[in-house]
Amino acid sequence: MEEETEKQRWDRNFADLLQELRVAQTGVQILFAFLLILPFSAEFPKASGFQRDVYIVALLAAAGSAALIISPVAFHRALFRLGRKPELVRFAHSMATGGLAFTLVAMVASVLLITDFLLARPIALILSGATALWFLTFWAFLPFLRRNWTDEPLPHGNTRR
Repeated sequence: MEEETEKQRWDRNFADLLQELRVAQTGVQILFAFLLILPFSAEFPKASGFQRDVYIVALLAAAGSAALIISPVAFHRALFRLGRKPELVRFAHSMATGGLAFTLVAMVASVLLITDFLLARPIALILSGATALWFLTFWAFLPFLRRNWTDEPLPHGNTRR
């Protein structure tokens, strides 16, 4: 098998990152759209002050997430064909990480908003906390624990990471 050049590696890293962002972007856009139309629903005027505050947090976090997750596209347009793929990949990685953090806040705040509207506040807080732990388990704790996951061979003799 032929070794990849540094340029090919940066191109592959950027392509991989864009694929990951496509998945995240769709979810964020759907959540953001839901949050944008929520104030126009018939039940929204019944929301308490706390629920309206949580709504604002969810809405702004979803907007922040969308901005960060989409930003690598704008950055790529600005640097297109300038040979700056390493900077682009580093920037896109930082923006994707920030976007996921804002997504976490938006998701947990959305769960809190809906559960607080439907259930007693203590139960809503417990369910929202459990939701945060669930996301953090799969988005942060497990990846952190497995970051040096090199004790198992790659399938089919593939040595590329």
